Amino acid sequence: MPIPKLHLMCGKIASGKSTLAKSLAFEQAAVLLSEDQWLSRLYPGEIKSVADYVRFAHRIRSVLSPLVINMLESGVCVVLDFPANTTADRAWLRNLAEAAQVPHCVHYLEVDEDICRARLHVRNESGEHDFAATDAEFDLITRYFRAPGKEEGLDIVVHRP
Repeated sequence: MPIPKLHLMCGKIASGKSTLAKSLAFEQAAVLLSEDQWLSRLYPGEIKSVADYVRFAHRIRSVLSPLVINMLESGVCVVLDFPANTTADRAWLRNLAEAAQVPHCVHYLEVDEDICRARLHVRNESGEHDFAATDAEFDLITRYFRAPGKEEGLDIVVHRP
């Protein structure tokens, strides 16, 4: 039986977090949970600001936290396609693994901002992603981004294009 592990995604908008998360879930036979999917289905058209996003994301996290811990404790690998893009986000996510007493891995997609912006434009045009950010939203959200550091007590794997 595989050892349960919590896989976390870190990277700017359109860095490839969701693509990597899907790949990891397949490779690890893991359960994949996507924040963009939950937000778009539970709060369609209601996220109009960063404050809205934060409020709704915290609601989802309060519901999913015990579920994720329970799955990990039951021996299931979990891939969380939730942004581990700030120290506070990563602390919440790391605490899930610690509560379940399983290892974690932060997958950091280190992708240049210009590449992310170009990918975002393509993604928005395709309409296939649950989250379409404008350039202004990209700039605003990117201001909050902080790369993970070893001082956070994380197991980090860096992915570069």
